[in-house]
Amino acid sequence: MLNYIWATLLFIGLIVAGLVGRVSGDASVIDAAMKGAEKAVMGIALPLAGMMMFWLGVLRLLEKAGVLEAVVRLLSPLLRRLFPDVPTEHPAMSAMVMNLSANMLGLSNNATPLGLKAMGHLQELNPHKQSASNAMITFLALNTGAFTLIPMSAMNFLNAAGIRNSYQVIVPTILATACASFGAVMAAKSFQRLPQFVSLPDEEEIETRSAVSTGSNGGISRRARRWLCFLAVLFIGVSALELGPPVWRKTVLQQSGLASVLEKSAQRKAEAMATLAKNKEMAQATSTRETKPEPPVWRRMMDGTSGLAIPAILILAVGVAWARGVRVYEEFVDGAKEGFQVAVRIMPYLVAMLAVLAILRESGAFQLLEYALAPVLGLLGFPVELLSLALMRPLSGSGAQGILNEILTRPDLSEMVKFTAAILYGSTETTFYVLTVYFGSVGIRRFRHALMAGLTADFIGMVAAIIFGRLLFG
Repeated sequence: MLNYIWATLLFIGLIVAGLVGRVSGDASVIDAAMKGAEKAVMGIALPLAGMMMFWLGVLRLLEKAGVLEAVVRLLSPLLRRLFPDVPTEHPAMSAMVMNLSANMLGLSNNATPLGLKAMGHLQELNPHKQSASNAMITFLALNTGAFTLIPMSAMNFLNAAGIRNSYQVIVPTILATACASFGAVMAAKSFQRLPQFVSLPDEEEIETRSAVSTGSNGGISRRARRWLCFLAVLFIGVSALELGPPVWRKTVLQQSGLASVLEKSAQRKAEAMATLAKNKEMAQATSTRETKPEPPVWRRMMDGTSGLAIPAILILAVGVAWARGVRVYEEFVDGAKEGFQVAVRIMPYLVAMLAVLAILRESGAFQLLEYALAPVLGLLGFPVELLSLALMRPLSGSGAQGILNEILTRPDLSEMVKFTAAILYGSTETTFYVLTVYFGSVGIRRFRHALMAGLTADFIGMVAAIIFGRLLFG
């Protein structure tokens, strides 16, 4: 399924970019793709290597100290129901517990190395190494459900935009992520029973079987030929707009009404960036002129809890391991050794995904889709202004952050829409990124129903965010 989705996103991005004139030039989608590929390696994979080494070393100490075993024993009734195929004493259980706990506390990227370690252990139990197991998919469904106790990222974006009482998103985000997590688990358990999502043997086994029997010559089917012809016609039309007089493209965009849509979108983005920069300058000027006021008790408690989470884990890991006579330095180093190899393995998967997402984001496809679906969304009660955020959130975290900042700094939007946008951002996860990184780290090629379960979690989280946003802020 991911092969079809990846190719479709690429084709849509290129065709729309050709229609609106973003194939070449300073703001071209190809330039965005190159930057996305660079970011995948230099901005994500390499920094993740350092984090992987650190957290895998800490995880090794927690294992040697017996802390993870005690936690898993405490949670074993729940874990046995969620992961019946994983033995309770297997190290995969402890790694999954650590990952989900880090996500609940809002530790963000610090949870990723722990999740990658859990995937490595789950791959040890997987009979078909190229297909995702049921335990893997349930684990990733919980990650995409993203149950959160402290939505610090959403609150920080609200504060940066100058919106007061950001703490009001805490309770609705907890409720929305609880709904998303429950729905994700139910979807994973339900989809795994369907015959189209059955786990298949590895390709080596299939090739061995097909070598015995007579196979096809690998020709192009009639349906595929029609699609290729359709793509060729679209490319010829895009080429005509690109190579022909500029008045051709201008006429097409004006006659279709897309010119005004793109102009308004660019204007909103520029105004949002200016407002955000102005808010930052005002905050810096205020902090230099006068003493910063004492934060409220709830804020100090939340900041303190988030700040103490990692030191508490370190003290627990090193302290208990040291007390039990473990050679803490040597064990930490042994645990950290595999971190860089994991980061190298996921680089190709990240490049493939982020490059295509950059093309889709910069092409203007989201703005056109928002324009097309506006009447339908209005009838359903879904704020049209949140459609771009809802579509981008499962695809790209950085893209969703940019859209969220744009929404929060628009003066024409109500506080209900802005708070709902923050809840939606905190209640969903970058599903494609999570699946790409986690499955890529262990060489999984067939995702089975993992994508369906993840998108189901995102959809439930979005619906819950809209409902709670209207109830509390409407």
